[in-house]
Amino acid sequence: MIELGDKIDGRYRVVSRIAHGGMADVYEGYDIVAKRSVAIKVMRKDMMASSKNLERFERECEAASSLNDPNIVKVYGQGEVDGRPYMVNEYVDGRTLRDKLNVVAGHFLSPLESSEIMVQLCSGIEYIHQHGLLHRDIKPDNLFYLPDGSIKIADFGISTPVGEKSSDGDAIAGTVHYTAPEILMGYPARIESDIYSMGIVYYELLTGTVPFDAPTPEEVAVEQIKKHFPEPSRSMPDVSKAIDRIVVKACRKRPEERFRSAAQMKEAILEALKDGSNFKAKKGLLSRIFGFK
Repeated sequence: MIELGDKIDGRYRVVSRIAHGGMADVYEGYDIVAKRSVAIKVMRKDMMASSKNLERFERECEAASSLNDPNIVKVYGQGEVDGRPYMVNEYVDGRTLRDKLNVVAGHFLSPLESSEIMVQLCSGIEYIHQHGLLHRDIKPDNLFYLPDGSIKIADFGISTPVGEKSSDGDAIAGTVHYTAPEILMGYPARIESDIYSMGIVYYELLTGTVPFDAPTPEEVAVEQIKKHFPEPSRSMPDVSKAIDRIVVKACRKRPEERFRSAAQMKEAILEALKDGSNFKAKKGLLSRIFGFK
């Protein structure tokens, strides 16, 4: 049992418990050697009976510790405490993008803020892909949003090397609302699968909702595979056609019709950002006719 004030491996002093997650408990700690705050993620004892869970935790440690990018949560170390594996991460003083969406009025962000966030997400995912990894679980819950507006990508628990079939025995290991059609149909994940997930995140930032939703995961999966992808502007008129095109292209049903890399998607967003007219609020019909503000 980990108590406040305990020292893990004689180095990490436990300051407080941050969260009790599905896979692990997360504590705020202080590294007395490096003299910095850290987040300590300790696998829950009841989750250790499954070799699949242990493999996922180990995979997350291995994958994230190999990465060093401003838009990715850093892993400083790992070990074992009370017979449970743990890893020590960069302490992120912020909330997740999901938290951000939940507290803003209307539960969506402006096209400008959404696009600035997506440029950072594309940069982080581009770095991950360049280092031979697929994230496979891109969603607002796994993206930290810092007070200065920067984001950091977290949770590499189901990441896999590019070109390698998932070894977790479950093709639909991510969250179905953000999962690409080809994965839902049983094909291996690919770079374009992460692109699709980023497109869904972009859509949600702009509109406050995911494009496909239904009472059951199975029904959502069918919609992801078969249903026409809606332009964000259909529900949010302030979204420009240029942004519509980026989101729709990222979420094409056929992977080869999407952006072929996160760098391509980022470049398209940066090009849109150069044109201020893409981010002007549109007037409604009455405003246009009668001159209302």
